[in-house]
Amino acid sequence: MQTIQAVITGAVQGLSEFLPISSSAHIVFSNKLYSLVTNSGVLAHQEEIFFDILVHLATLAAVVIYFYNDLKTIIKGFFIALREKNYNSENYQLITYILITTIITGIIGLILKKPTESLIESPKIICILLFITGLVLFFSEKKYSGNEKISLKKAVLIGISQGLAIFPGFSRSGLTLACSLFQGLDRVSAARFSFLASIPVILLASLVYPLMELDFTQIANFNLKAMFLGSLTSFIVGYLCIKYFMQLISKISLKGFSYYCFIISIVMFLLFQFYYHM
Repeated sequence: MQTIQAVITGAVQGLSEFLPISSSAHIVFSNKLYSLVTNSGVLAHQEEIFFDILVHLATLAAVVIYFYNDLKTIIKGFFIALREKNYNSENYQLITYILITTIITGIIGLILKKPTESLIESPKIICILLFITGLVLFFSEKKYSGNEKISLKKAVLIGISQGLAIFPGFSRSGLTLACSLFQGLDRVSAARFSFLASIPVILLASLVYPLMELDFTQIANFNLKAMFLGSLTSFIVGYLCIKYFMQLISKISLKGFSYYCFIISIVMFLLFQFYYHM
């Protein structure tokens, strides 16, 4: 792995992990474009797995640090409610809903992991799925009311939508935000729940699944300096992305992101169509 490639990938991961534009699609796009421009080969499978773990841990650190005080209050409140058997506590219910969302996402992820792995090598299909993400974002704003709170039913449906994001091109944050808006949550509450629910999911995506496939004996052969710089870039960009997205989400519409998904998916589809028929 080259340093510039690692930094670009880290920046793309940090930016697209938390914006509703699909990090998996943008990672595929950036890697394909980098290979096309530099005429370099794709990463070795083991190197790709290890770097994927690092950049996901970097974005995980970004969301945990940003929501640190929030998380501390929520976890403390959860255990107080548990001790007092106050199951109507807001913090108790929030963690319960996040756990339910995570379990459902994990089950769907296990079921769909193998069938969706090959899609990484099908960039034109990823473009189509990203276009669908744009449609979902566009129509979610038409149903937006912003007068509801998170509930068991909403947590279940958000878990399903988050699980479907295992398809490269479907945005995890995009589908969870849209699902929340369809159910009447306000944008800020939807974004907050989406980010908090991403913590256990990113942990699963960065450790549980990849570590099953990683050959630790090969790590010494990787360009660890490049991977460190790429991960650091992913952390910085991811943190800034969360910070400004949370500040702007109450003021902006998701339609802007839907238009972006439409444009980038069409442009990349045409590019790949031309490239693979050269």
